[in-house]
Amino acid sequence: MATTANIHAPLGAATILHVVDAFINVFESAVEWNESRKTRKILSGLTNAQLEDIGLARADITKI
Repeated sequence: MATTANIHAPLGAATILHVVDAFINVFESAVEWNESRKTRKILSGLTNAQLEDIGLARADITKI
């Protein structure tokens, strides 16, 4: 007769996982925000003609 072991995660493991996930999400959000900020800064330095060449208007920069 086979028996199955009843294995449980250590107390608080799920809470630690949620905390780590929260930190990872905050970090990924910060990285995404910084990439958008750098893109907006570069696009802001372009002339209106250059923006038009890539299919953007100056007002579109704030949406990035």
